[in-house]
Parts: sequence; structure tokens; C-alpha cells
Amino acid sequence: MKFDVAIIGSGLAGLSVALHLAETSKVAVISKRALLDGASNWAQGGIAAVLDSGDSHEEHINDTLVAGAGLCDESATRFIVENGKAAIEWLIEQGVPFTPDASAEMGFHLTREGGHSQRRIIHAADATGHAVQVTLEQKVRAHPNITLLEDHYAIDLITSKKVAAGAAGKNAPRCLGLYAKNVKTGKVLTLAASHTVLATGGAGKVYLYTTNPDSATGDGIAMAWRAGCRVANMEFIQFHPTCLYHPYAKSFLITEAIRGEGGVLKLPDTEGDDAGLRFMPAHDERAELAPRDVVARAIDFEMKKRGLDHVDLDITHKSPEFLKEHFPTIYARCLELGIDITKQAIPVVPAVHFTCGGIVTDLSGRTDLPGLYAVGETAYTGLHGANRLASNSLLECVVIGRATAKFIEQQEKPPAIALPAWDESRVTDADEEVVISHNWDELRRFMWNYVGIVRTNKRLERAQHRIRLLKEEIDEYYAHFRISRDLLELRNLVQVASLIVESALSRHESRGLHYSQDYPETLAKALPTVLTPQRH
Repeated sequence: MKFDVAIIGSGLAGLSVALHLAETSKVAVISKRALLDGASNWAQGGIAAVLDSGDSHEEHINDTLVAGAGLCDESATRFIVENGKAAIEWLIEQGVPFTPDASAEMGFHLTREGGHSQRRIIHAADATGHAVQVTLEQKVRAHPNITLLEDHYAIDLITSKKVAAGAAGKNAPRCLGLYAKNVKTGKVLTLAASHTVLATGGAGKVYLYTTNPDSATGDGIAMAWRAGCRVANMEFIQFHPTCLYHPYAKSFLITEAIRGEGGVLKLPDTEGDDAGLRFMPAHDERAELAPRDVVARAIDFEMKKRGLDHVDLDITHKSPEFLKEHFPTIYARCLELGIDITKQAIPVVPAVHFTCGGIVTDLSGRTDLPGLYAVGETAYTGLHGANRLASNSLLECVVIGRATAKFIEQQEKPPAIALPAWDESRVTDADEEVVISHNWDELRRFMWNYVGIVRTNKRLERAQHRIRLLKEEIDEYYAHFRISRDLLELRNLVQVASLIVESALSRHESRGLHYSQDYPETLAKALPTVLTPQRH
């Protein structure tokens, strides 16, 4: 199968690239599950952009730089913020049903979240990602130039290194496409593409507790690393401070907008003399509106100090009408579990939420390998620094997605090269799938225990030792048995875990989301952690 552009991933970043290119290019969108199964569809809060005359680009840029703890790339931040309004206008043109507000300048309600100095979050109630994704999904499905390959998972990229000796372009490093397996038929497809875009999202499933969907297994980061691309700032894993704590509920995010609208964090009512105590003012003068890293560490501190399973998020002082209008999804989900947020506090714990680092790209999505691009959470543009500012991620998806599409449109088509078919002639069916599930469970548990919110060198070294052993087992398994999605995802997760730990060990300071008990101080000069793969 031959395409002008192959996009791996179907979140906001991938669909934005697809729609911008579809008028002039033959595009494939490869989604390892259904089109709406990615993290974008789960995003609750909204999209940050300067949409009111009382706000300014400089304030949004400054808020981003402050939250990023000195590690944001200022030129990338400026580019993304200054293109924010155009990105929102494009989404409105596509028909995204943002929450209206007749009194606002643009006619849409703007909310505020932690780390923002202004109300600048445009949203669709508390299900913004779903509203955006459903709208773009309809456009993508209807477009004749877009081929959708749902339930197809990418195995690996095809680079010029993998092409048979003597083929044209052998010595020019380039990404030529990818191998993808059809879940339903088991057939491996060879997809040739002049341009390949990684839009595979983050790597939250490397940890035991995460707000991410099951698809967040770091596939793009691992594939790009194997293809010879640099990655950066992988130690900065954002823990969302408030994930619903419930023994019978899969991780469910409680949006930051709850705190933006006045929700307060308290100790549970069972805590003796401190029952119901509001604790955030003791940790930071910004209290509940402090950046996520500060709030997550404060919750982690209180839980460990007091042996708590969770803390409480209380917004019962707001009227039931307000809560049902602004947070209908959260209200309904909590009610299903016996929690009435109009009368009861919400039990919450921190959980892995966002991968701030990723594949090194420029502002046109270009990686180190010609023909390969990365957009969205899988990429590192420099916007998020050491801690992502709330609701900047969806903005980055649209702005960089558009810029990447524009760059691709301007490129001359490279000469076609015959690609080798996937070779399964020397492998057999796996004899014990339990090996995969056991290794997956072990990885996620020791990453949670050893590479969490607070780190030490000793814990990181333990994790590194276990990762080496797991990699050996998995590489041997991969070499001898037919691939399955579980095996591929585990292989990618172990690679990403290795990058996270290596990056964390190399940072001898505490900054943003990386807090080390061995290096509690922050260095005077902020530098990104950039890892380069060994090239053979």
C-alpha cells in the first residue's frame, strides 16, 4: 500500500495533520484501536489560548515559562501561543461545539486552571477532547483522500537501512514507511509513504496508575529511538494531582477546572484533629491553583506522612446547578459510583497523566530522520519544559499539526523505493503468553515504586537493573515468536522506561516534575536532557 503521508495515531494531533493535508495528498491514518480510543478523546479541561482582549500573548508565554521551571524553549512557546487563536478558529470552523457565553468577546465561555493568570481555557463543558475528536472524526471518515486503518498496530518504521543492499537511496537516511499488523486478520501490511508522521501519544501505561487510555504505550518514542532519533526530557512525567480514587473504578480523571472553579483539597474526615483540614495553603501560596507538580507533590507528601489512601477534593460550596452545568461528565460518573459531588467531597489520588518529553522535533514536526515527523504528546518541541501548563497540550497538537502539514505540502516527492515484505519465516507462535503479562505487570509496578513523584538514585538504579533484565527477556522473545500487540507494546514500554530512568539518573537537581531526594536543590542553569541513540 502506497501513500503520500502515513499518520500513526488518531488523536487530535494526527487528525489535524490528516485534515490539513487531505486536499492535496493521499493520506493513511493508522489507529491501533478504534479512532476515538486515544487520550485526546479523554481530555476534559479544554484548550488554552489568548481569546480575550484582557489577556495577552506575553502573559500566556510567561505562565508557560513559569510552570515549565526554566526549561521551556522560549521560541517554541512563543510560536505555539501566538498561533493559538488561529488554531481555535480552525476548530470552530470544523464545527466543534465549545460552551457558549454570550457575554464573552468571542461568544464562548473561558475557564481558568492551575498556573494560568487569566481565564483563557476554551472548553466544551468538561468533555472538550471528546467534542473535538467526534467533530474531526466525522470529517476524516467523510474525506475521500483519507484511508482509515483502524485496529492496525504499527510494528516498526521502515528506514533506508532496512532496504535491500543496492536499492536506490540506500545510503540516504530516510523513513520510507512502516509495517502494521491487522488485528482482525493477523496479516502484516507494508505501508510505503513519502512522509510518515508519529502521533502516537504518551507513555502513561509504563506506570501502574495512570489517567491515560490503554493505548498510551510510548510506541512512537520507542520506534523513533530505534530508527536513530534523539529524545529529550523523558524524566519529566506529569502526575495529575486528582484522579478519582475508587476500588471499583478504572482511573478516571477529575479535571483541574474543578480547582479552577474553587474546589479545595482537604484531608479526609476520618483524620482525627485534622479531619477536613485544607492543606494546600501550607505547601504553596497559590494553594489549589499552583502548577500540577506542586499540587501532586503536596498530596503525595500528605498521603505518605499520614498513611492515607487518598485526599478529598471538595466543591460542595458551589450550587448543584453550577456543578451539573459545568461538570456533567464528572457529576454523572461519580454518581454512578455513589458519590454526589454536590453534597460529598471527591476522593482523589495523583496518577501519571502526561509525558512532557519525547522525540526531538523542530516547529515543523521534523525529527532527526528525513521523512519522519512527530506531533503531539509523543514529540518534544520544548513547549512543556519541566512541567506542562494545563491545557497547553491540545493547543500544541493543533498548532504543530498544522505547521507539519504545511511543511510536508511544500516538499518534493522523493523517488519510490521497493520495500521488503515483513518476514515471519524464522519465528513460531508464542508458547507461553503469560511471560508477557507477567513482565508487563512487573515493569509497571517497579516504575511506580522506584520512578514516581519523589525519586532517589538508589531507587532509580534498582529500576535500571530490572529494566536491563526485562529487555533481554523481551528481545529474545521478540526474535523467536510471532508478534502480538501485547508483545509489541511491552517491547516499546520497556524501551521508554529505560529512557525515563536514564534521563532521571543524568539530572543532578530537582526541577519541575523531577524531584530527587539526593539532589533537592535546583541548579542555576536549566538544560534539557537530550539522549542520542548509538548508531551502528
